[in-house]
Amino acid sequence: MSNLLTTLRERHLLDAVTSPALETALDQPLVVYAGFDPTSDSLQAGNYVTIMALAHFQRAGHRVIALVGGATGLIGDPSGKSAERQLLTAETVEANLIGIRENLARFLDFDPSSPNPALLVNNHDWYAGMTFIDFLRQVGRYFRMGTMLSKDSVRKRMETDDGMSFTEFCYQILQGYDFLHLNRTTGCTLQIGGSDQWGNITAGTELVRRVEGREAFGLTFPLVCDSAGRKFGKSEGNAIYLDARKTPCYDFYQFFMRAADADVIRYLKIFTFLPLERIAELEASLAAAPERREAQQVLAEEVTRAVHGERGLAIARQATAALFGGALDGLGAGDLEKIFATVPSATLAAAAVLGKPLFETMALAGMTASKGEARRLVQQGGVSLNNRRVEGLDATLAATDLIEGRLAVLRSGKKNYFLLRVEA
Repeated sequence: MSNLLTTLRERHLLDAVTSPALETALDQPLVVYAGFDPTSDSLQAGNYVTIMALAHFQRAGHRVIALVGGATGLIGDPSGKSAERQLLTAETVEANLIGIRENLARFLDFDPSSPNPALLVNNHDWYAGMTFIDFLRQVGRYFRMGTMLSKDSVRKRMETDDGMSFTEFCYQILQGYDFLHLNRTTGCTLQIGGSDQWGNITAGTELVRRVEGREAFGLTFPLVCDSAGRKFGKSEGNAIYLDARKTPCYDFYQFFMRAADADVIRYLKIFTFLPLERIAELEASLAAAPERREAQQVLAEEVTRAVHGERGLAIARQATAALFGGALDGLGAGDLEKIFATVPSATLAAAAVLGKPLFETMALAGMTASKGEARRLVQQGGVSLNNRRVEGLDATLAATDLIEGRLAVLRSGKKNYFLLRVEA
């Protein structure tokens, strides 16, 4: 356990701790918690950093708690935000909690028979019965305005034209009380989170010290950004979700396959449990033959397998092969629609295309500008149907060519895909 901080540091999962005494404290099993805001019905790649950190603690023998903010999600965390969040309804938050619980269960061991099973809690459970007066008397009196105003999340917002609402200003008190409640009920003495959570985390450590007279700790890890400074987050417009319904397995896989050379080794350390020796080998491979993209492939495979399982990884691999001319076997119409979501497409009636020369169908669908152009492409052997070369002008589109009876993938040249939907 005492080597855990070293492990986190080596894997770019350690930014700061509230006290050097944490290293000694980690010699014994601790109860550790991290919070997740229910702003969506799925967590995303930015949250996966927190999940990996919790998983490292659980693997090291510590008891981990995943807190979903059923109460704080109704307010919104102002940390790192330049404007106030849009308030969510109670119904939306409750629906989002269901998705987040499912996400977390894939990565943390919640089995009660385990030596140190993870615990999932919802802070709405302890706020629901508390009145505003109760909260002020029991919690608010321990917070000092000077300290609260000095927090970065508050100070930066106070410098903007709109400032900060009282609602958001109170968020740090709520998160601080979460820590106190967990300290009292579970013996939790450590909260972890991204570096933007420092102010909220220290609010909790200070509250535990004031009220219970016990030392509590905080640990933060860096916010993960690429080499261009872009972070993984919904507000940045590049969210990669852990739910395949929101980010298909193929897109998830390709996101990590596209990792820049300057980022991929760091991502391997953060997002996988691969031994550092293996990562060093991949770093050497990257330096010697960057065009092979071996490090990116291993990263994509490891993370996709962890998030979506072997089935999801198989779909991602098949999709990748399909885009490079491989067989479409095993891919359903829904999979193909996601894979080829950005390519040109058309929907035609079955009566207009089945049994007709394929080059005529290409022109009718708008894949080519004219029948003459389509004819030339077929004659030159440059057309594929479902990634199989079309041989001759007498080739027709048959019902058996349609995937699930409604979809066909056409391609001219190596990369010009076209999705044909056929309706009865």
